[in-house]
Amino acid sequence: MAKRLGYLLFLCLFFTFTAVFGQEAAQQNTETGPVNEFFRSESKIYVAVGVLTIIFTCIVLYLVRLDRRISKLEKE
Repeated sequence: MAKRLGYLLFLCLFFTFTAVFGQEAAQQNTETGPVNEFFRSESKIYVAVGVLTIIFTCIVLYLVRLDRRISKLEKE
């Protein structure tokens, strides 16, 4: 249990740092286009990133939960 919790914590921190550094790199790239202008016009890019983060987190939690159930069934 502690091993899985540590692994999950590592993944969360890894993706958080990846998102932060990726966002910093993306800010340096100032391409203009209709999609970029739309998302940046009213700070909708943060909403899109937030929604994708929530979806990805839910998928990871679902897979971890599914793995626990399968492991429990294999032991029986």
